[in-house]
Parts: sequence; C-alpha cells; structure tokens
Amino acid sequence: MVSIESHSTIIPSKQTPNPKLYSICEQIKLRTHAPLLYVYKPHNHNNNSTFLEILQNSLSQALVIYYPLAGRLSWIKDGRWEIHCNAKGALFLEAKCEELTGLNQLGDFVPTNLVSQLIPNIDYNLPLEDIPLLAVQLTRFRCGGFTLGVALCRAATDGTATMHFMNAWAKLARGETLDPNEFPCHDRTLLNSRKLTQFSSLRWQHREFDAPPIWVGSDLNGNREVSVAIVKLTREHVSKLKKKASSRMSFQSTSKDVDRTKPYSTFEVIAGHLWKSVTKARYIGNNDQQTRLSTLVNCRNRLQPPLPNGYVGNAAFPTVTPTRSFNDLICKPLGDAVEDVKKAVERVTGEYATSALNYIDNEKNMDLLRYNFHYPAKSVCKGQYKGNPNLFVVSWMNFSYKDANFGLGGEPIYFGPGFMDSEGKALIMNNNNGDGIVVAISLEPSCMDSFKNFFYDDIREMFCNSKL
Repeated sequence: MVSIESHSTIIPSKQTPNPKLYSICEQIKLRTHAPLLYVYKPHNHNNNSTFLEILQNSLSQALVIYYPLAGRLSWIKDGRWEIHCNAKGALFLEAKCEELTGLNQLGDFVPTNLVSQLIPNIDYNLPLEDIPLLAVQLTRFRCGGFTLGVALCRAATDGTATMHFMNAWAKLARGETLDPNEFPCHDRTLLNSRKLTQFSSLRWQHREFDAPPIWVGSDLNGNREVSVAIVKLTREHVSKLKKKASSRMSFQSTSKDVDRTKPYSTFEVIAGHLWKSVTKARYIGNNDQQTRLSTLVNCRNRLQPPLPNGYVGNAAFPTVTPTRSFNDLICKPLGDAVEDVKKAVERVTGEYATSALNYIDNEKNMDLLRYNFHYPAKSVCKGQYKGNPNLFVVSWMNFSYKDANFGLGGEPIYFGPGFMDSEGKALIMNNNNGDGIVVAISLEPSCMDSFKNFFYDDIREMFCNSKL
C-alpha cells in the first residue's frame, strides 16, 4: 500500500508570460492525463529532505521555461479549450511504500494494482479550470529506491514533448544549465490550419474520425474489467516477424499509395502481429465482426516546413487502418495486416495533417472527435459497454527516457505506463535493458490468456518452420 505523506503546489520560480494558447490539434485530445512511471535503483544518499528540495526547486525552475504546464485548461466556445498560462502551478506529492522491501517485488512493473498507486490520482470531478496539467509523485521504498510517477494532461502536450520536459527538469536538478537550443517552442499557432493551409477544401475523407466498429451481438464478457499484461520480443523474434510479413503479401501490397522500397518497420510488424493475435483471442465464431487498428503519428518532421525541434505542444495525429472482418484478418497472411498498418502510417503526410486540421476546425461537436477515437477508456466511455473489437497501438520506442537522471540513483532502470484503463490498447516500447521489445497491453480478462498463447504460438511456429 502506498501512503501519501505530503502534497504541495509548485509554481514557477520567476514571473512567466500569461498568454492563452489555442491549438486546433489539441481539440481532439482528452483532458485526462498520461501516466508515466520512472523507477530508480537504491542509492546511498540518506538526506531525503535534501533530495525532495532539489526536485521541487528544479521543477519550479523548469516551469519557468515550460510555463504552459503550470497553467490550466479553460473552456471556450463550442466545447473547445485553450491553455491559460496563469502560473497556478503543478501538483507535487510525496509518498512512501513500506509494504514492499525492494523494487524487485514489483516484477515487470505491469501497470496494475500497486503500480497504479505510484501515479498521482487526478480528481476529474473538479472544474476543468482547477485541474493541474502536471502532477508528480515521488514514492520512496524501504530499500532506498524510488519512483517518479508523472501525470501530464494529454490536451497540453504529447509524448515527444513530455520527454523534452522531463529531460530538461532532470538536467536542472543535476545543477546544469540548459543550452539555448534546448529551449522549448510554445507557439501553438504553428498548428493552426488558418496559417498552415494551402488548400481551400478537404482533400481526404479522414476516416480516423469516423465512429469505430462496435461489438455486435452479446457482450464479450458482460463487464468493464481490464486485464493488463506485458509480453516481450527478442530481436530475433522481431526479425522473424519482419521476414514473415515481407514474404507473404497480398495483391494489395502493390497499391500506389505505399512506398514499397521501404521495408516494414518494427512498429508496423509488431502492430500487425498484435492485431491478428488480439482478434484471434476475441473470436467467438463471429466471422463478420468488424475491426480496425488505430495509432498516432508524430508529424513534427512531416509538416512543411517542419516544426521546430523544441515544439512542445501536441503534434501527434491519429490514423486508422481499413476496417476488416474478424475472418478476413485471421485467415489472411500477417503481411496483409502489416500492410494495412503501413498504409495508415504513411498516409499521414504534411498535407494530410494540414487537411486534418481543417477537418477538426470545421467540426462543431468536439466530443464526436475526442471520444470516437479514444473509445473505450473507462474515463471517457459513455453508455453501455458491450465489448471492443478494435485495437489502439502506440509506439514509445523513440522516447529518450534515459536522460531523466535527477542526480540521485542515476538514470531510470525502468520506464513505462503507470496504469492502463483502456481495453484494447497496446504500447510498444524498447526493452529497458536494450535487448528487444516490450509490449504493454490491456484486454478483457477472458481474452488475455488466449491472446498470450496466440501471440507466442505464431512466433514459435515461425521458428519451427525456419528449421525445416
């Protein structure tokens, strides 16, 4: 059991600008917080109060530079919001865990139960204007190790920007100064379609904003419970998946909208393999059940001109695969599913992102865009839940978490999600030891064992066939 010892509000150490920042891209994000967990090995430093003071003081300095994170969301017309940079500050919690003697008792840090208590709990019953955009929880363990649980509002920043902030905060905690090239860019108008657009009308249909397929027929298991697991792939596993996907492609792979000179990426093949494995686990004879895979694409370098390196707003755009039937996805080769993922990712060019901004700008009901794409998280799903036939897969493979060294305990020995409440969500990450890939996935409990069997059985089959 984790107990909270103290809580405080950290405000910027100096006066900061107080603009109101509006971005069209951020209107489709959720007001909920992304839960990140950093784990640090035991250390020999006995003065815990000094370390707490260092963390809080350096956070106060970081909020001078990253001042929007000390602000609050505020409603404007048509259900949209903006960030009011009012320096109300970030929430900082100090906690301890005396139930466990060592960090190794947390195992693989599967984001359930005790691990979720290491993340700040956000009260969404508060008015929007009172909810902090950033909350941090320092939890100490009896062994001398500690964790930093970070909750950052999805409507304020994306994963890439979060890494920039965390690494800058850590650098200030170590007593170092930031290079001018490391300073963030807060100009949200860079993703305002009125300034970016070169087109007077939409050029794409933007199926990513269509309502997702729903579960047809009886409930999958009749409840909203979510089971979370971590599955691992070695580099050899990934290599085998790539080979299998590339060797068995359907006639659709000759489509002109896909660059066939580029090999499948690690993300594409793992996402495709996950999609097939999850569909097999959910299959109960419902051949015609429709399903799609959705993901996010970082468009910083896809836009023309590219966004500045230090852009710290949201620049991740959604994209979806074509809708397939369960039977179609299960029976056709892995290459078909991987090809669908590849097409979805490559579709999001700079022009496509600009068109998406126009689409969002023209939409009157923001809830249709926000909740359709993120269904069926407990925190956002409305109405009766009958089951989810879809999969939402996100890559964390490019996150530079190793630089989050706060000067005590060295670099983190683990980085990952603090909890997952969305059924049908998967995060693909590099293994913390640098060897292979780790996938955190949340599914209905009745499907999890079957999913693991299909996920690994298909890989074992590949290895057996390669020896024939």
